[in-house]
Amino acid sequence: MYVCLCKGITDTQIRAAVQDGASSLREVNRNLGVASQCGKCGIMAKEIVQESLNDLAERDEQLFYAVS
Repeated sequence: MYVCLCKGITDTQIRAAVQDGASSLREVNRNLGVASQCGKCGIMAKEIVQESLNDLAERDEQLFYAVS
């Protein structure tokens, strides 16, 4: 789904940026330009970043316990 209409950025692109190491909306903004024009997408983009970070943390925790 498109999150940032001004720049044509999707939720998939935001999630991929987090997978590639972005750990905040600011970093995603630097990488993709999300929320850099009108700013209306900022809240949704931030929620997607947070969800993606939580998913990564949960996955890491599951891997840790699987290896232990």
